[in-house]
Amino acid sequence: MFTNKQLRRLVIPLVLEQLLSVTIGMADTMMVASCGEAAVSGISLVDTISVLLIGMFGAMASGGAVTVAQYIGKKDREKVARASNQLFLSVGALALVFMALALIANRQILSLIYGDIDGEVMGNARIYFYFNAVSFPFLGIYNSGAALFRAVGNSKVSMQVSLFSNLLNVAGNALFIYGFQMGVSGAALSTLISRSLSALVICFLLLHKGDVPVSRKIGIDKPILHKILYIGVPNGLENSIFQVGKILVSSLTASFGTAAITANAVTGNVGNFQLIPAGAVGAAIITVVGQCVGAGEYRQARRYLFRLLRTAYFFVAGIGVFLIIFREPICGLYQLSPETTQLTGLLLVYNCICCMLVHPLSFALPNGLRAAGDVRYTMVVAIASMWVCRIGLAYLLAKGLNLGVLGVYIAMTVDWLVRGICFVTRVLTGKWEKYMGVLTKEET
Repeated sequence: MFTNKQLRRLVIPLVLEQLLSVTIGMADTMMVASCGEAAVSGISLVDTISVLLIGMFGAMASGGAVTVAQYIGKKDREKVARASNQLFLSVGALALVFMALALIANRQILSLIYGDIDGEVMGNARIYFYFNAVSFPFLGIYNSGAALFRAVGNSKVSMQVSLFSNLLNVAGNALFIYGFQMGVSGAALSTLISRSLSALVICFLLLHKGDVPVSRKIGIDKPILHKILYIGVPNGLENSIFQVGKILVSSLTASFGTAAITANAVTGNVGNFQLIPAGAVGAAIITVVGQCVGAGEYRQARRYLFRLLRTAYFFVAGIGVFLIIFREPICGLYQLSPETTQLTGLLLVYNCICCMLVHPLSFALPNGLRAAGDVRYTMVVAIASMWVCRIGLAYLLAKGLNLGVLGVYIAMTVDWLVRGICFVTRVLTGKWEKYMGVLTKEET
């Protein structure tokens, strides 16, 4: 169903888009770093919460993408248009709810999660959280539109819009942080402007480009919405529990002081480069496996799943080696204290090695299961592994054995390993195949 050229045209823009996103994230952090470590820490704490909220409507977008991809494989354009419409309604409503929650309970949420943290860090976090909350609906619209373009195999559009958004964000940072000396407020305002404009652009392209049929009829389509929720709700619960776990672990990390918070933030920022291929392949898997399943080509779905995973491993290993070799000059870009620099280097090396070994199996492979409709298994495995390994083991190692933030990272990678083993077993035993085609069955 897919030629080598088609796969390259799908995966390469996805890699470039995520590369842009991570690069701009680094630029964002480095620009804010000029305002001090308290600013970096404040933004890092808010980003952890925002990922939880954003992940919910991102999961819903994923449910819409799987549904659309399967209908495309089935060549049912009328159902594609109906699914596109329901995707925007569900994601938009959810994003508005989360925006209201974050605006009303700004300080309460931060205090509940992070407790008694440095006053300057809390002040920066509150400012950044307000601006971030307003951007949620725009980000939800963009994610929905980008998911639809990827579902039809046109990832170039989302890459181009991402390029526009990220360049705008960098320019805004330069203007507001350096020009107007607005600090964290400047970084937050730049993010809000770039997200709102990217949402407008993606909507314009959806309505005028014609790649994705979109229904202009507003209303709830229960059969189609049910199919989106069938994927989106378990995926959203899985993502939410995952992010809640990360927040709990972040609270543990915060107890080790500003150096640990900053080292964790920088390691995650830099380490995201290594995750780019796995993330891109994971998005491509939804399109490729989804369309194969929709067309009833289950053997091709399996073949493409393993083929794309091999590609992810190749690039993850290459980027990991690069980051390990050049870790010292990279850390130097963040203007860190000697203590923070040493801790960041240790965490980065450990993170890179573990990513090379298991990360694609833990996070790219399960997208193949989701694209086939096997979403409950991935949810149960992810939630169980999160609570037992990432949270329980983190407190044991970090507090009980006094390993500090390194213990948190060891627990995280054990979580990856357990997930990977479970997902590989699911695929090799063939149990995921009985879910194939469940979304495109005719409504009764």
